[in-house]
Amino acid sequence: MRKTILLSLLLAVVVFSASAQKPVKDGYKIRVKFTDVTDSLIYLVHYYGKSLPTIYKTDSAKLNSKGVAVFERDTAVLGGIYMVLMSDKSSYFEMLLKNGDDFSVEADKAGLPTSIRFKGSPENERFVGYVNYLMDYAKKQEALIKKLSEAKNMADTNKVRGEFGTLSKELKDYRNNYMKQYPKTLLSNIFGALKVPEIPEGPHYLEDGKTIDSNFSYNYYKEHYWDDFNFEDERLIHTPIYDGRLDEYFNKLMLPIPDTIQYEADQLLGRIKNQNEIYKYTLWWITNFCEESKVMGMDAAFVHMVENYYMRGKAFWLKPEDIEKYADRAHKIAPNVLGNIAPELNIPGLDGKDHSLHAVNAKYTLLIFWSPDCGHCLKEMPLVDSVYNAVLKKKGVKIYAVRTDGTIEKWKEVIEKNGFDDWIHVHDPERKTRFRSTYDIYSTPVLYLLDDKKIIVGKRMDHSNIAEVIEFVERKKEREASESKK
Repeated sequence: MRKTILLSLLLAVVVFSASAQKPVKDGYKIRVKFTDVTDSLIYLVHYYGKSLPTIYKTDSAKLNSKGVAVFERDTAVLGGIYMVLMSDKSSYFEMLLKNGDDFSVEADKAGLPTSIRFKGSPENERFVGYVNYLMDYAKKQEALIKKLSEAKNMADTNKVRGEFGTLSKELKDYRNNYMKQYPKTLLSNIFGALKVPEIPEGPHYLEDGKTIDSNFSYNYYKEHYWDDFNFEDERLIHTPIYDGRLDEYFNKLMLPIPDTIQYEADQLLGRIKNQNEIYKYTLWWITNFCEESKVMGMDAAFVHMVENYYMRGKAFWLKPEDIEKYADRAHKIAPNVLGNIAPELNIPGLDGKDHSLHAVNAKYTLLIFWSPDCGHCLKEMPLVDSVYNAVLKKKGVKIYAVRTDGTIEKWKEVIEKNGFDDWIHVHDPERKTRFRSTYDIYSTPVLYLLDDKKIIVGKRMDHSNIAEVIEFVERKKEREASESKK
């Protein structure tokens, strides 16, 4: 009987041990121990596209009286660079996480980030080695910056610059060697995402073999910009890298022209697997970039993104009502993008007669929406009038000005006080023309520039750039006319 009981207890221990060591299929199990912190909450957080302070909470746990806590989850998780964040919300350490991870980590808060010790995670052990290497690299950089500031002549300066080059090459070699030794790992893909194209040494010639290609460096850098970024590894979205790469690509490598942005957006999204977290972030980022751009005409790119992605079911993470908001915004903007014929307005003027926008006989028509109750309008309209009298009138410009609100008395008072006598003044108090929705007027003042065919050639300008836009339009027309003759 006693032997049977002992055997049963032994079997129970064996079964318990086996279940305790059962590998994690989905989720994670991370045992955390702090040697100098107890009875405190800690959080498991991650990046999302960009660096701190934008972090997202994944899990939380409480350190017991021995400084031990366990983060545990049994459903799939998207890995990346995660952080264990202390309750003070400022102390933390980073680590690599992938779905199915089961490891332990010990640290001293006072010694972060160098006090971290991993067990059961070889890649994190290598990651700690890389972090330590970076800290040493930063010290060497600081020393070289100091040497550069103390340089006494050009020879000293060139010598220090050479040392910078050597140091930079060491970092590149470190990452490249790691990628060769541990291919397809998360850290290797992070290093790939950080790589920038190295321009081949020249000289580089055009097709004739004689003329130096002055654009070679730019074109090569742009064409190879994404070569080492593994878009199939969704975990890269949980790193602080991607947002910066997008920002450089669209803000520094692209001409701010709607057609160019649309083409590049389509090309980039085309190489990312749909229904992917990186795809999701990319589509959101580019759309937001287009919508918030201060570059005139970029709203056309926003309309392109909405019509070709959001309205075609490719923004898979959004609810129907959210898609509708994007569609409604694009619908309001679409009639007024550059290159479209301005919607007709036929509105009563100060004289009580209807005045047609399309009937204005002018080389250019400046369409203005303003209000006598708008403080900014009261500052901007006199400035517009000054530019009009000094420059624009000679260029064949006429002004068609729409009062958006405010009393008729105040409207007439402002016109008379400022001498806006040469403008076509109209108002639609009964809102019969629905000009607000037609021209997307949600604030004032708003200025549109129309050519002789009433095609929109400029929008949302101010007094400072109207003449510049006209000069740009005329240069463009001259260039097109010259090319058509060839």
